[in-house]
Amino acid sequence: MRPSPTSLAHWGAFSADISGGDIAAVTPPPGDADPSPLLGNLPGSVRHRSRIAGPAVRRGWLRDGPGPSRERGADEYVAVPWDELTELLADELRRVVETHGNEAIYGGSYGWASAGRFHHAQSQVHRFLKMLGGYTSSRHSYSLGATGVIMPRVVGTHDDLFKRSTQWDVIVEHTDMLVCFGGIAMKNTGINHGGTTAHPTRDALRRFRDRGGQIVSVSPLRDDVDGECRWLAPVPGTDVAVMLGLAHVLATEGLADRDFLATYCTGYERFERYLLGHDDGIAKSPQWAAQISGLAADELTALARQMAAARTIVTVSWSLQRIRHGEQAPWMGLTLAAMLGQIGLPGGGFGHGYGSMNEPGLAPLRCRLPALPQGLNPVQTFIPVAAISDMLLHPGESYDFNGMRLTYPDIKCVYWAGGNPFHHHQNIPRLRRALARVDTIVVHDPYWTAMAKHADIVVPSTTAYEREDFSGSRNDPLLVAMHALAEPYAQSRDDYLTYAALAERLGFGEQFTEGRTARQWLVHLYEKWAAGLDFEVPGFDEFWAAGQLRLPTEPGLTLFGDFRADPQTHRLGTPSGRIEIFSEDIDSFGYDDCAGHPRWYEPSEWLGGARAESYPLHLLANQPASRLHSQLDGGALSQASKVQGREPIRMHPDDAAARRLADGDVVRVFNDRGACLAGVVIDDRLRPDVVQLSTGAWFDPADPADPDSMCVHGNPNVLTDDVGTSSLARGCTGAHVLVQVEKFDGPLPRVRAHEPPVIAPRR
Repeated sequence: MRPSPTSLAHWGAFSADISGGDIAAVTPPPGDADPSPLLGNLPGSVRHRSRIAGPAVRRGWLRDGPGPSRERGADEYVAVPWDELTELLADELRRVVETHGNEAIYGGSYGWASAGRFHHAQSQVHRFLKMLGGYTSSRHSYSLGATGVIMPRVVGTHDDLFKRSTQWDVIVEHTDMLVCFGGIAMKNTGINHGGTTAHPTRDALRRFRDRGGQIVSVSPLRDDVDGECRWLAPVPGTDVAVMLGLAHVLATEGLADRDFLATYCTGYERFERYLLGHDDGIAKSPQWAAQISGLAADELTALARQMAAARTIVTVSWSLQRIRHGEQAPWMGLTLAAMLGQIGLPGGGFGHGYGSMNEPGLAPLRCRLPALPQGLNPVQTFIPVAAISDMLLHPGESYDFNGMRLTYPDIKCVYWAGGNPFHHHQNIPRLRRALARVDTIVVHDPYWTAMAKHADIVVPSTTAYEREDFSGSRNDPLLVAMHALAEPYAQSRDDYLTYAALAERLGFGEQFTEGRTARQWLVHLYEKWAAGLDFEVPGFDEFWAAGQLRLPTEPGLTLFGDFRADPQTHRLGTPSGRIEIFSEDIDSFGYDDCAGHPRWYEPSEWLGGARAESYPLHLLANQPASRLHSQLDGGALSQASKVQGREPIRMHPDDAAARRLADGDVVRVFNDRGACLAGVVIDDRLRPDVVQLSTGAWFDPADPADPDSMCVHGNPNVLTDDVGTSSLARGCTGAHVLVQVEKFDGPLPRVRAHEPPVIAPRR
């Protein structure tokens, strides 16, 4: 066993002990006050049984050639040499381009494949496909599909809400009340896109409370805030109604800051007509909100008055916009904060994403990070990221998106690297049918995920721990050298080598590699970055030997502080230059599911609707505490959370008793879209009639040949509805779904999620 240099994962820096070519143990750095427990999934991950050992091609595709197939997900694979895989893949890409054009390739890579700045799966595949002539791309993310469209129209940006958010030190010193819609879930603060080297949220909240600060958590889950808080548990999906009830108190009791609204906002008067019911006859009062949300009207009235009397930040978690009409929650949260008049004041205003990732509240870097240049995509066609099944099932159909009228392309090749849509996409039975319609699916991955098992051509990639790289995040002060910890598993290769070989065969090898090895690219990217800085950094060799480089940050930020200080010089990137409580642009689109101002829309999946008569439990499909998304689901921490090998489903004691369920029972969770098995955990830290089943259990159908087969492992996306947030954003709506739960009394099927498919000899 030998110690290794420090490396970096999405959930933290670490040093590792290596034994037998694998990670045997990990140790967080001494400077991390609250290291993420997700580090516990790393031991054993390099040579896990779910690793892809070598290039493989689906038997039916190899036998019959490209074309639609219902065998995907159930067929066996044939092991092929690297040279043959390269030739087959290059020939197929050439065929698709020559016959159907580059628009027929969907570069669907989406995910958190690696924290590395060079070996980042999405960057590599997109750069390769652009040089091939382009591809149909996607916009925005499953995490923030609605936010990514609505907030640029309301405040001119969405990135600045996270990277330039009010910092924890400012909150600790100045804030009196944190009113958190969706809480501040500590489990999510362990991770960041490019890796994270410190986890300050827990300590910041401790210091905030010690100073006398109060946290109000508006969430159906009590543990969406760790420690002391005032917990309001509304009916899930009714947060906008609650915010409107609070806003009504501010408007009718003279507590709204009219000067701020007149100076820094536009369109408040149009919104207030709706709020007071002047046009529809329905005042959005606390009494109205109470009937929808289940919270007490008196409690809402008192809370609104307290918020107006204190230095208050209104925060909205990312989870609240992953629902039908998800654009409304962040828009209404910002409107409520604007009515309080504290936006831009230290310790007051608005926040989006505290407790959703380890970025809001942290100081941003004063410089950019090194990045692999990707160039421009010659193909202009794109889809909203959560519309993949719609695109594959409805080529040639038109749809609305963000004020545009677009048309779905006719995709023949899905090229996926570094992601697992069976984790983040809704309605898996529909997704499986959609994937059956294309000619060829290519997947690069280190592991046999469900997406890899639905591929025609499977490319075995290395993990981040088998190659050299460096990484960092825009709100983390350290650039970290990522030394190779182990030799590549079996026949796996870095994606860069795969694309270099493909590019050579397709005639643009020199353009792709620029004559550099992967190590030479690291040196080149670092040196080019260093040359553009306005401060000195060591040379690459010195940085690599030291293992990390501390970069300057901007401390003491308050979100929109510069805008408040000088709204003319620091105009927002909106048509008015101000906060658009009413948007003339959105109003002009004429969408019946997204008006020109924030408003309440009844969700399609909620306990107040007719659908709840058949499916009376509201399932929250939130992020897991035991892994990042579906990554390393086979790891020790993730596996320890399972119940009889199934993903745990939390139930209130009353709901469990009504169904005669006990801790540890395996249940069938179902609705009219699908079913899955899960293991019961009885817990009173959630509202009655609410169950919680996290995303990320690897999809494992009882019958791989049947698209409607029950998932025996507990993936909630067999249950969720594949419909966009609205015609504006078409974001993901997978966080909320109505279900029924019953005890599963049959023989328990074996969980095969982490087992490779049959790899047969070539016949």
